[in-house]
Parts: sequence; structure tokens; C-alpha cells
Amino acid sequence: MDLKPELWERFERYAKVDTGSDEKSSSFPSTEKQLVLAKMLASELKAIGAKKVRLDKYGYVTAELPATVKGRKPVIGLLAHMDTSPAAPGKGVRPQLHRAWSGGDIFISRKAGLVLNVKNCPELAACKGEDIVTASGDTLLGADDKAGIAIIMSAAAYLLAHPEIPRGALKIGFTPDEEVGQGVKYFDVKAFGADFAYTFDGDVAGAVEEENFNADGLEIKITGKSVHPGTAKNALANAARVAADIVAAWPENMLPESTEAREGFVMFTDIAAGIEKAEISGIVREHDLQKLKAMERQLQAIVGAMRLKYPLAKIDLAFKEQYRNMKGAISRYPAVMRNLLAAVRKAGLVPHVKPVRGGTDGARLSFMGLPTPNVFTGGYNYHGRYEWVSLDGMNKSAEVLVNLVREWAA
Repeated sequence: MDLKPELWERFERYAKVDTGSDEKSSSFPSTEKQLVLAKMLASELKAIGAKKVRLDKYGYVTAELPATVKGRKPVIGLLAHMDTSPAAPGKGVRPQLHRAWSGGDIFISRKAGLVLNVKNCPELAACKGEDIVTASGDTLLGADDKAGIAIIMSAAAYLLAHPEIPRGALKIGFTPDEEVGQGVKYFDVKAFGADFAYTFDGDVAGAVEEENFNADGLEIKITGKSVHPGTAKNALANAARVAADIVAAWPENMLPESTEAREGFVMFTDIAAGIEKAEISGIVREHDLQKLKAMERQLQAIVGAMRLKYPLAKIDLAFKEQYRNMKGAISRYPAVMRNLLAAVRKAGLVPHVKPVRGGTDGARLSFMGLPTPNVFTGGYNYHGRYEWVSLDGMNKSAEVLVNLVREWAA
């Protein structure tokens, strides 16, 4: 099964559409430009022969591939998200295909000095000889998660062209705003009609995930007091300094750049500060919910100490739940992972079950009654200019998808 030419053609087309989401937006989807890709995908689903294709008012694209076998089989959902991270530019993406990578430097941009190699990304080493795709240095690539979309679309077209492959009914879903934690906010699980589902939103080939971070957002608002610096003693409350002091007080060994595997962290993602007002945004992540709450209490203690240190300033701290670890919801249905692991092995890969140091739509879907683990797409370094994906890894993911369909049909 070689879908690489189609995967490249689809991925290149999707990647060029700017679908960056906006965490500060109050609309849904958070950006209108995501609907450009949504309309494109709805049209392509109809073109390949999918049934019940729908683009709803929230930007969700859904479709169905009817069963080719008789009798009641579990209905399986296949999902990926359309938006890309707002952490890096997503306009003007120009994918570059580096064929049969020999193991040396991959120049993303000679002009900008962006070089990808096994020194700065050891995960790349397993892809020697494969076709690697990067952006051109000015933007992220968007493999997260347009690689997943290309995989689902290509595999769906393949399945529809090969009705001799046994399958139960399949549901396809493409969602907006996953990167800002709102991807399935209005997703109608009952109407979608799947018994179990899989997001194709993972990383390197062979990796599958049934657990993820518990996740909260944090916001700190500081109100200062402005006084002329010449008469500021015991009268000035500089909100910018208070903000800097809070950020600096958080332990360095509990930041994302100093943690790995199941270790949790707090990340301060945005600071807007002046003398009279400052705001700090951030995220809290931990696989263990009790440890997540412990970190939040630790940050509350730091803020409490700052209130004593800066009595003239007002400091407010709030946490907002984003998503929770999906493992408990998935583990109640052993066949979900059993069939996935069998599908990976039949693709000639050794499954690597690992925790997600992040989240997927599957986390919230699992708690909404649709158990949804995550499947690799063949890429890495997401959310930045060093992002890359292997076409061979994408092809293996598409093979796993087809194998998965067979497993459930059996």
C-alpha cells in the first residue's frame, strides 16, 4: 500500500491554507479562515464518494463511509483538526519535500540559518532514507494536524475505491480550534454516531497514545498604582515588576523546557505589562490530577507571598479547566487499544504506547462518551519553524488506519 504521492499532493494543498486559531477570540471557530479549509474538505469528501457530508454552522466537517459487511459492527470515528497553532506564523506556508533523506543536514532555510538534523532533533534519526517535509523557514509547517487530515482523506479514498476490504460503517470528523483547547466544544457526539473513535494527531511512526495531560489555563491580573518616580517611595506599585517577580519565582525545574515524560509543568505563555496594569497568561499540565492541583496551590502560594511583598498592588489569580486525562475513559473498553495495537503491528511497526505531553480532541471526546485514543502521523517539532513530517510515516499511518478498519470489521 503506497499512498505517498496522494498524501503529498493532499498535504501540500492543505498546508498552504492559513488556518491559525486564536485563543483570544470569542467566536467559534475562533478564526474565519479555518472555514476555507473546511469547505475544501467537504467538497473533496463528496468528490471521493463519501456519504452524508456536512459542514455545520460551527465549522465541523462530518461524513460517512457506509459498511461493506453485513451485521452489526461497531461504528468507528476517524478525526483530525483543521487549525494550526497560533504559536508561530501560519500564513504563506511553503512545504519543501526532501526526498530520500540521507542522514545529513536538512536546510529548512539557508538564509535564516534554520537547519534540521539528528543533533537538534534525535527523533529524526529513525527516518533515514525517507521523504521528509519541512516548511521554508518563515512559518510552521502545519503537519499538526494537516498530516492527519491528509492521512484520513487518502485512506478514505482508498477504502472507497476498494470495497472488497471489509469494513463496518466509518464516520469522519474534521474539527476547528483544537490548538486553543476548544476543538469539540460544540461537537455533537450523539449525532456523529460513532461507538469508538481515533484521532490522527500524534507524532513519530509507531507512537500511539491513550493518556494525556490534565490541563488548566491560568490568568493573573495585576492592578498597580502609578506615582511619579521622584516621589514613588512607599507609594508606587509597578505592575510590570510584580508580574516579572511572579514569573521568576516559579521553580525552573517545573517548566516545560526542563521536564519530560510524565513530569508536569507551568508555562507562562504571554505577559502584557505596564505600571498600572499587567496580565500573565499560562498553562498548567500534569498527567496526575492531584499533582496538577498541587502545582496550582504552589502558584497560589507564590501569588499570596507577592500580595504581602507588594501591598499597594491588587493581584488576582484564576484557573480554567481545559481538558482531563483520557486514560480512565478509554481503559473501560479494552478492544479500543487492542485493535489499534494489532493494526500497528500488522503495518510492520512496533507499537510505542506513550503519554501525550499535551492534549487532543480525543481527551474531551472520551469524557463526552466517545473513547478516542490518538494515532501517530509521522512528524515532530510541532508548533514552530522546525516542524517536519515524514511522508513514509504518513503512509504507515494510513496503512494502520486501513488495518484498524479490518480489525473492527472482524
